Amino acid sequence: MARTHLSFLTPREQLHAGRLPRRLAQLAFGLSLYGLSMAVMIRSQLGLAPWDVLHSGLTQRLPLTFGQITIVVGALVLVLWMPLRQWPGLGTVANVVVIGLATDASLALIPEPSALAPRGALLLGGIVLNGLAGGLYIGSQLGPGPRDGLMTGFARRTGWSFRLVRTGIEISVLGIGWLLGGVVGVGTVVYALSIGPLVHFFLPRVTVALDQPAVASEKGSTASAPA
Repeated sequence: MARTHLSFLTPREQLHAGRLPRRLAQLAFGLSLYGLSMAVMIRSQLGLAPWDVLHSGLTQRLPLTFGQITIVVGALVLVLWMPLRQWPGLGTVANVVVIGLATDASLALIPEPSALAPRGALLLGGIVLNGLAGGLYIGSQLGPGPRDGLMTGFARRTGWSFRLVRTGIEISVLGIGWLLGGVVGVGTVVYALSIGPLVHFFLPRVTVALDQPAVASEKGSTASAPA
């Protein structure tokens, strides 16, 4: 299958790159699906993604729901963009709000099973949905999520590799979340090993081709963190 390149565009260019109704619909669906996938993994009680371990730990300390914590953390991460000279797009702002709301709505509807088999099915299904959702919202080309932008901005300013920066950030948030009492388990390991290949598989299949020439193209797929 031919590789579909992502374009690095300014917020203004993102809105004028064509096919906007299709891209907005895909963004909304992808972010909602991402929130659903997070809720599914939470209900499995078998371990969470590194950022969600942090969110889970914070829910033990603050009188906020999981989705509300996700929104607050996303907003705080956006503040960290300022010294990195990153500019959020429409998709970035939507990422902060929609995923948190979708997570809380999904948690209200999904029961928590007690048997191991359905919990395992929830975990695996949630991880696959998360990979698809990440591909959908990244592929809408309306701006990175706040956590993705933190990684790319920090890598650009320091000259360090994306892999090194992403690994350092995720190990840090995982460690902080674990110390706060966040849920760490086999699902954390499975997610870490599989999310990159899953997004790599889905992203070129769901990326919306832009009508105008790309300002600059990314020479490969970048896996998402949440949000």
